[in-house]
Amino acid sequence: MNNPAPAASAPPPAPARRTIDIVNASLKRRYAREARFRFMGASAVFLGLLFVAVLFGDIVSKGYTAFAQTYIQVPVYFDPATLDPDGNRDPQTLANADYLGLVKASLRTLFPRVTGRPQQRELYALISAGAPQQIQTMVRQYPSVLGTTRDVWLIAGADVDMLVKGQIDRELPEADRRIKDSTLTLVDQLKTEGRIEQRFNTGFFTNGTSREPELAGIAGALAGTFYTLALTLLLSFPIGVGAALYLQEFAPKNRWTDLIEVNINNLAAVPSIVFGLLGLAVFINVFGVPRSTPLVGALVLALMTLPTIIIASRAALQSVPPSIREAALGVGASPLQTQFHHVLPLALPGIMTGAIIGMARALGESAPLLMIGMIAFIVDIPQGVTDSATVLPVQIYLWADSPERGFVERTSAAILVLLGFMVVMNLAAVLLRRRFERRW
Repeated sequence: MNNPAPAASAPPPAPARRTIDIVNASLKRRYAREARFRFMGASAVFLGLLFVAVLFGDIVSKGYTAFAQTYIQVPVYFDPATLDPDGNRDPQTLANADYLGLVKASLRTLFPRVTGRPQQRELYALISAGAPQQIQTMVRQYPSVLGTTRDVWLIAGADVDMLVKGQIDRELPEADRRIKDSTLTLVDQLKTEGRIEQRFNTGFFTNGTSREPELAGIAGALAGTFYTLALTLLLSFPIGVGAALYLQEFAPKNRWTDLIEVNINNLAAVPSIVFGLLGLAVFINVFGVPRSTPLVGALVLALMTLPTIIIASRAALQSVPPSIREAALGVGASPLQTQFHHVLPLALPGIMTGAIIGMARALGESAPLLMIGMIAFIVDIPQGVTDSATVLPVQIYLWADSPERGFVERTSAAILVLLGFMVVMNLAAVLLRRRFERRW
């Protein structure tokens, strides 16, 4: 009897993969993804720094020349017959004398070969329109110069200033540049005689704005900015800190306080121009606050910075440990004494940091101030919060809209000054926090 064939044996089961094997198999792929993520992050940081460097480099390259001003030495004969015909040194007579004619006569004496009205107009354009004011100031301060000839360094015109600074390419054809060949000859002669030099432009920091680029300065804008920010801080800081203290420490937790907190957070994200519209509709049209003044500007900026100060102050108060409050209450201090004598001093570094950051934001704002009329052309330097004024960001906006090449460098220089103030304010906020902050 035949035996049956044995059944085919089943293949042995595959061993189960261990967790460690699965992890090791995916490590290479995970490390590759991590490397790609790090590369993208580093590339983003590099590109951001590159764009910032290009931006700052462009601003500096266009603006650093504004801190120097070209002057031309001109021998001026202080003709008594022109300046003081009566010979009594009357201040009113000296103030109303024909100083422009005196400057023109001095230029004709310096260049006797220049004849004809077109050529003389080019000659007179060598000197700034502010030169007569220089001569007038000199005569009023030193009346003894009458009847004498003095070498006076007068401010050069804007085109000559740009030429000396290398902002005008003299190799271009005459039809493609603002300065004619005859003017180039006059400038070259002045250089040969040593009558042209560049000095630090103090007028950029002491003069108000002007329609002449070489005379334009930021003194008026700086004064308006100072008054506006000082009043903004005076209005927003105590109100913001008081509101934060009440909401954080005393206000009951209910729907109304929740609604207030939500609205404060929303106001921090509202576009700044909305606050300008509010100031125009309420402060100017309803309450009659003078237009184009630091007062109305401060009211608008105070509303804009209040949410920032409140949020930062609440975060600073919340960072104070509850044990401080409990200890003060335990020794018999009232809730108000606990807050003002213990909690608020410990939270003050964070509060001051938030206030400085809010002021730095207000310093760089222009949109709300444009809406309330601080865009006006104001030559005089304001002497108070109710005088018409402008601020530095708005002054930059006005100059940027001017086509003259001289205003391009003024615009960039004013941007450098504004950025300098903002860097100082933000640096002060960091230093204050590091100096006074306590770690619990």
